[in-house]
Amino acid sequence: MADSDGERVRHSKAQTPSIVLSEQERAEREASNALVQAKRLVEIIEYWTTEPERKFRLRPSTILELNRLAIDGLDAFAGNWRPGPIEISGSKHQPPGAHLVPELIEDLCDYVNTNWSTATPAHLAAYVMWRMNWIHAFTDGNGRTARALSYLVLSIRLKMKIPGTPTIPELIVQSRAPYYEALEQADAVTQSGQPNLATMEALIENLLAKQLLTVVSEASGRNY
Repeated sequence: MADSDGERVRHSKAQTPSIVLSEQERAEREASNALVQAKRLVEIIEYWTTEPERKFRLRPSTILELNRLAIDGLDAFAGNWRPGPIEISGSKHQPPGAHLVPELIEDLCDYVNTNWSTATPAHLAAYVMWRMNWIHAFTDGNGRTARALSYLVLSIRLKMKIPGTPTIPELIVQSRAPYYEALEQADAVTQSGQPNLATMEALIENLLAKQLLTVVSEASGRNY
């Protein structure tokens, strides 16, 4: 599948009750949801970074909330784990069975929480970005949820609301190809049980630099 600019787009294909919307209604709802989700992301980040004594732990409830905000009014299973199988058009990866999703999400949270103080922020963000897409826990909005969650983990691990705009999730949407390549490289290595997240980590580091550079551009009046 490709978007209006001809860029390849990975898209979830699940058999679920549909919510009937026109293309314009869907586009408007997606845009509205994106703003609501972004606002909520900022609230969560500020909660965990403004009080040093608060010790962050990633929980499944946070992941469910981010998905609900992304696809509210667009999908009957918004904010719920998918009830059945799913395919990803444009990808060779076949996500695991629906009955495995809750346990896999718990494992993802455990990995982040266990390695919180020892792993780099870029690694944790890369792991979340890849693993959420690999699990494909929802009937829709998997990419939006993965990108939001990765950015949340990165920000909280860095102990700041990262300045600059567009943000990393927005930059990914502007140019999806490197993102898909990083996902596919990690997916390919999982055959041996160990994902290679080097490309995904490099992508996040580069996008973080781009986001921060917008602040420098604004401060200096020069375009970079």
